[in-house]
Order: sequence, then structure tokens, then C-alpha cells
Amino acid sequence: MHTPSDPIELAVQLMSIDSTSGREGDVIAWLDRYLAATGWRTQRIPVSQGRDDLFATVVDAPLVTLSTHLDTVPPFIPPERDEHLLRGRGACDAKGIAAAMICAAERLRASGFPIALLFVVGEEVTHDGAHAANMAFANGTVPRTNRVMIDGEPTESTLAIGTKGAIRVTVRTEGQAAHSAYPHLGKSATRDLVHLLHELDATTFPSDLLLGDTTVNIGALSGGVADNVVAPWAESRLMIRLVTPADEVTAIIERWAAGRARLEWGPMVPPVRLGVVDGFRTSVAAFATDIPALTNWGTPYLYGPGSIHVAHRDDEHVSMDELREAVAVYETIAQKSLTD
Repeated sequence: MHTPSDPIELAVQLMSIDSTSGREGDVIAWLDRYLAATGWRTQRIPVSQGRDDLFATVVDAPLVTLSTHLDTVPPFIPPERDEHLLRGRGACDAKGIAAAMICAAERLRASGFPIALLFVVGEEVTHDGAHAANMAFANGTVPRTNRVMIDGEPTESTLAIGTKGAIRVTVRTEGQAAHSAYPHLGKSATRDLVHLLHELDATTFPSDLLLGDTTVNIGALSGGVADNVVAPWAESRLMIRLVTPADEVTAIIERWAAGRARLEWGPMVPPVRLGVVDGFRTSVAAFATDIPALTNWGTPYLYGPGSIHVAHRDDEHVSMDELREAVAVYETIAQKSLTD
């Protein structure tokens, strides 16, 4: 008889394998072997060379899928634990969550509940794993009876009722190089870019009653060739958190740039509203998730132990008590999602 998994021990095993985005092959292979050995029917979903998602179930028609991502941001930080906390890369984002989901799925499976598991790659970068899983559902590579998808991200053990979206844009200005002692002979691209970015503070962006304000982060700046040369080029990379359709914000940014800079738009994740279950504390997530790329997988829910405020930091951690409690919570959300 199979001994039920322990979420802490399982999380430590997953966290001990470096799966920085783009290098997820080893952790998927390990988990594939682990789940197969504990009675799950596993299936790989190809994403790119050496990278797969992992789907697992024991029924022909699963109705609820527990899903999260197994890639992490760099750098790899091996797991450590003390009396109360599990520390290391992926503790809350999201290998600890994956471990809690597996334990919950084992309990649901034992009761005959039609549960499945989906672990994806690439969430921290391009969401290519989620897109591959969505296509696999659409073409029937995996069972298409799913009605609910419960995604896992660190929401401080609240049920998120919405998430902001996100869009990236690179802003580029062009100048004319000249000797810095004679700046009137050139045109400074860095000066133009700094003045342009300053105007963002006075630019009005949309807000939403549920999701809050659109926010703009100036994530990176670069430009110029030397301190004694008028800068011939400059660029900045922005990330905008969306609370309305993307075209509302892109139009504002186009007007803001107004021919003074070239814009190169990057990936976009739309904001989403999520499923709710009575009796849970709720929140709104300002971060983006895989949910918008998993539209075929049923009504989305979002829940997870741990805080996004420590995700991506060198001191990433999660309470071990909170992680253990999440097992029963995922079980409850799965059961109530089909009846509420």
C-alpha cells in the first residue's frame, strides 16, 4: 500500500533539483518517475527541446486539475529548513505548492474524486509551457472533460478573485554622437529618454474597481558608448501591470511616445477574474500567472501558501505549517468547485 506523501519532504526533493527557467528537464523527469511509481498515469506534453510539461491522472475523465509551474527564477538556492520555515528557491514559488497539490491529489484520488495534476515549465519567462498545455487540451492529446483548473501561486493562503495582467515594452531613442565638449554638435539619446520617462509620472492610466491601478515599472536603462561621447542611442524596458484590456494602455503609451521614441512591444498577459468559493478569505493578485494561457482547462481558481513578497528573493521561504495546511485547502477547493 502506498504511504501518503509528506508535503515538506516532497518539496525538499523538488527544490534540490535546479530547474531555473529553460533548465526544467531534470525536475520533470524526477517527478514523472515519482508519480508513476505511486500509481499515477503520467504523460509528457512537449514544449521545446529537452523541456516538457507533465500531466497525471488515474481516471479517463478528470473534472478538476491542480496545476502550477516547476521552473524558478535564478539563481538556484538549495533548500534549508529550521523549526518553522522551509527556505530556498521554489519554497513558495512554486515547488512547495506543487508538493501540497500532489498530497491533496493523492487524498482526492483515494476518495474516487476525478482529479488530475498538471505541472508546466516556463512560467517565469514566456509561459510557453502553459501555451503547450492549452494546445494539448484543444487537440485532445490530454482528456478534454476538465471543468475546473486550480492554479497555484503564493497568495498568502487566500483565494485570489482576480489577477492583474502584464505587458512589456522597450522604449528606444536615437541621437547623434559627438564630442562631449561640444554637445551642440550632437543629439543625446540618453537625455531625451530620461526626459521622456520623467513624463510617465504625469501620465494617467486606467484603474479598475476590483483590480486597482495600472502600474508601470521602469525595469532597465541602457545607452551611450562613453562618458565623453554624446549618446547616440538609449533604451529602457518597461513592464506594465494591466487592469483593463491591453489596447487601452498601448494607446496611452503610443500617445506618450508621440514619435519621440520607437516602441517594441513584448509578450502580453491579460487581467482575469477568477472563481470563488464561499468561506475563504479573498485577495487580488497584482502579479501575472499562467491562467490566461490555460483558457481551455475550465473555470480558473488561484490559491497558494506563502507570500509573493518573498518570491524571487534570496530569502525566499514558506511556513511549513502553512504548507501542510494547504493540502486540505486544495482538497476542499477541488470538491467545492464542482458544487458551488
